[in-house]
Amino acid sequence: MPSAIRLHKNQQTRLIRQLVEEYPLRLRVNGRELATLVCSPHQLHHLLAGFCFQQGFIATLKDLFCLGICQEKALAELRLRHSPRLEVPTLTTGCGGGVSYLGAGDSFVRRRSVQYRRATVFSLMSQLSTRAERYRSHGGIHSAAVGDEDGLLLFAEDIGRHNTLDRLTGEALFENIDLKDTLLMSSGRVSSEMVIKAARLGIGLIASRTSPTAQAVQLCEKAGITLIGYLRGRSCEIYSHPQQLDPATPEQQKIAGISGVILAGGESLRMGSDKSLLPFDGARFIDHVYARMAELFDEVLIVTNTPELYPELPCRKVRDLYPLQGALAGIHSGLQHAGCERAFVVGCDMPFLSAELVRLICTRATLGDLILPIGSSGHEPLHALYSKSCLSVMEQVLDAGQRRIQRIFRQLKVIEIPAEELQQVDPQEQSFRNINTPEEYFQLRGSRTAAKLDGVAKSPPSGVAAVFQDLDIPDVCRRP
Repeated sequence: MPSAIRLHKNQQTRLIRQLVEEYPLRLRVNGRELATLVCSPHQLHHLLAGFCFQQGFIATLKDLFCLGICQEKALAELRLRHSPRLEVPTLTTGCGGGVSYLGAGDSFVRRRSVQYRRATVFSLMSQLSTRAERYRSHGGIHSAAVGDEDGLLLFAEDIGRHNTLDRLTGEALFENIDLKDTLLMSSGRVSSEMVIKAARLGIGLIASRTSPTAQAVQLCEKAGITLIGYLRGRSCEIYSHPQQLDPATPEQQKIAGISGVILAGGESLRMGSDKSLLPFDGARFIDHVYARMAELFDEVLIVTNTPELYPELPCRKVRDLYPLQGALAGIHSGLQHAGCERAFVVGCDMPFLSAELVRLICTRATLGDLILPIGSSGHEPLHALYSKSCLSVMEQVLDAGQRRIQRIFRQLKVIEIPAEELQQVDPQEQSFRNINTPEEYFQLRGSRTAAKLDGVAKSPPSGVAAVFQDLDIPDVCRRP
């Protein structure tokens, strides 16, 4: 197994890493060399059957007379009912620089409209994350799945995101599963080729954790497919046919007149590594916090002195105006840059953030300068609502060299919300729970392991499942 040298805080550590395998598979159809598929080397019969269907070489498995694979020579031999008619090939954007004989989608037949539940979309993406074991163990591999209201139907992984669609197609052929009106979940970027393949299967909704291409959006509009990007937690962006999702309830409406601020500028000294990057339920802590905040507020800002760590989070990143002055300086910077008069502030290490509790706090917005919840352990200033009227007081304290947030309380109108009232919404106070040390991190992992042994996937009251990855070390700073 290959080794690597990890550089962290000017220290070098030699690691043994499991890496993803590239497998160049030569494809010979009816005696003719057709292509080389760069893929992952598992379940190749699904990949090949799906590839042939998606390229229009076969309509059913009855058109596939023979399929033989010699893994030692990396050669696949197929005998088809009809020799394929090959149009001008297209070099795809998938990993490995694949070749496709798909058309440009000009022959799309617009789908009939189907209604999908938002809860189903969020649930299926969460299920995809928990299934992506190869992705979690060494990265560099894409995953995709199709499902319906009852859960995932098929799941596939490959080094090429386009290959995952072929694998799903092939398995559906072998299992005789009709994918019409199902939902496609993907870990990778949605391209025009993926939309064409999904449309051929009759899929009605495509969701990805990242962004689509412009051509993909155009094709989804034409085909009647709902296209969703940046789906993380319970937050997403809808690019086409939003009417096919059930309408938002009052609980899903965003909070007007308030910005959301995530503090990610701390040094994480007790943890020994950046807490915002700790893996959690297929993503990072900050991904989950951002998803919840984006669900609640139209504007979300991240206060960080290392914005390069979060290029994929679609929001403004601002630096401390008072560098190295602690959380108070972070709150000051977020409030100063916020577009609204008030900002709800939360730490990046609070992945159990309760939307219901945040909404309760924000109902008191006009009553004071600072709306401050009180948990069983005391004040919670890193889970509080601040007005811009606090800025001058914060600056006086920071200019005096003081860093404690409590220093600003005496000069402000502080509205406290007692623990008894908060516990009616969040009885276990999970929303206030933050992770500061490796021991706390492993304690959470241990509670998840115990839940698995009980056969029950336990979730915190906030509704965010606490599924931690089985990692060897706590200071993992990889982006998932």
